[in-house]
Amino acid sequence: MEFDKQSYQRIIDTLHDGVYFVDRNRKITYWNRSAEQISGYAAAEVEGRCCSDCILTHVDAEGNCLCLDKCPLAFTMEDGQPREAVIYMHHRDGHRVPVSVRTSALTDASGAIVGGVELFTDISGQGANELRVKELEKMALLDNLTQLANRNYLDKELQSRFEEKKRLGAAFGILFIDIDYFKRFNDTYGHDVGDEILKIVAQTLVSNSRPFDLFGRWGGEEFIGIIRNCTAAELEAVGGRMRMMVENAYLMHQGEGLRVTISAGATMFLTDDTSESLLKRADTLMYESKRAGRNRLTMG
Repeated sequence: MEFDKQSYQRIIDTLHDGVYFVDRNRKITYWNRSAEQISGYAAAEVEGRCCSDCILTHVDAEGNCLCLDKCPLAFTMEDGQPREAVIYMHHRDGHRVPVSVRTSALTDASGAIVGGVELFTDISGQGANELRVKELEKMALLDNLTQLANRNYLDKELQSRFEEKKRLGAAFGILFIDIDYFKRFNDTYGHDVGDEILKIVAQTLVSNSRPFDLFGRWGGEEFIGIIRNCTAAELEAVGGRMRMMVENAYLMHQGEGLRVTISAGATMFLTDDTSESLLKRADTLMYESKRAGRNRLTMG
């Protein structure tokens, strides 16, 4: 049985994984429909462009750019060995999307490597996030701009975590996050662009969180993360990852990639805490991050 090229393309376009092919110069030659959905980039925007153009600006968990000299696909095309990795893709809307990638080399009839193929899967828990948004919309507990939980819902969630701690001893922590120099950003680029940055930060936080954690907008440029079933070290790791992901997200505006950073305070719930004392401590720690130079996380 033989298949023509169009048959193969139809099959690839029905996959839930994003798939793209590159030639020996790492020029993108094919970009399937799932790749469009996961990345936000249409095929016409990426086909014919090279990975080294950094259109997707992949970074690893430490924030290192992979597109120039650390790309798993490039390594696979050098030695022919398939690879798997978790990386963070730049979405067309500006936020970061965690994806699991698998790379393979493409060879000709003689076995010479002539290109490569990468499959990538969105691992952000987007389905769970969409269900959460629908539920919050029903209860009028959604922030209209960012589509995150609003302050009322965060208050309710904190009370639920307090009760869970009393009944089950389940530890949890808080991240208090503030965008650095946001007023200056608004004054420079305007409030419409500022709103887009708020949405990018919000989407970056929720895309890179665990399904059972909750991020919401506390007000203005402030966000709260309620991190369940964690140790202090795990809370610090989550906060550090969020800080790095926001730093590496950007909004394309008039040909310029606009970036912001965040300062954060992180603290675990203590036995004698109230909502007010817990949030005040996290807020104070966030301001310590500001005083220490911004774009950092302070634990306490």
